[in-house]
Amino acid sequence: MAIGGKPPRGPVRLGSCRAECHALVSLSASPWSFVSKIIPTLRASLFVLGLWISLLLYLPIMLVLRLLPVHRRHRILSGWNWMAVHWLRITCGVRWTVEGEMPEGGGVIIANHQSTWETFFLPLIVNGPVFVLKRELMRVPIFGLGLSLGHPIAIDRSAGREALKQLLQQGSERLAEGRWVVVFPEGTRSAVGEPVKYKPGGAMLATRNGARVVLVAHNAGCFWPRGSLIKRPGVITFRIGPVIETAGRGAAEVNAEAEAWTQAQLATMPCPARRTES
Repeated sequence: MAIGGKPPRGPVRLGSCRAECHALVSLSASPWSFVSKIIPTLRASLFVLGLWISLLLYLPIMLVLRLLPVHRRHRILSGWNWMAVHWLRITCGVRWTVEGEMPEGGGVIIANHQSTWETFFLPLIVNGPVFVLKRELMRVPIFGLGLSLGHPIAIDRSAGREALKQLLQQGSERLAEGRWVVVFPEGTRSAVGEPVKYKPGGAMLATRNGARVVLVAHNAGCFWPRGSLIKRPGVITFRIGPVIETAGRGAAEVNAEAEAWTQAQLATMPCPARRTES
């Protein structure tokens, strides 16, 4: 019987009812669908806004730090890194777990590169790391100034052999100072699921100086993908591998070991991005 009216005459058309009911359900669900899509964007935008505000607040501190020796800058600079990863946790729900321990002293850290997150996090567990990075990052306003305070090795990736020569020369100088040199041997951020393919620069730096290598593998790209504003909530696995002694070993051998170990570790790490794509 119709509500508030007369009973319908004739047979009820079930197909028509199904179509109308489906339309009503879709109409009622669409606002919630819109909200579920817009909330991650709002959270990510809030994170970016807070990040740039914090950089502006840190600008006077950076200018003062230029007057101090490099080894005294790290503790103050890493305060910004601490704020950045915890602000990401609060706004976007991206947390982390660390497996293994970073040894004291210096050497070469060879890590896979999926995201921006690992560049924020490494200074929190490594004392005064020296990043090998692309020169263009030094031109980013304020952020580039902060990077310069750590005396990174800023290379022109299009320079080929000259870039490798710069890495080996400046990297050797930093190792002689007892510092950790961080190399992302993929050369740029890789997409989740891509096979790990390492360039030999980091291994060459280590073997030429007899420096030890520490391998790092993580799945940060599953939660902060390259080129994406949206961050996925979840727990990043940051895994520190065993120390590799390079004395008497060739760069190709060390590089192959680093590549194989990293690929094996990534295969064991959960990744919601892969589940979504499949």
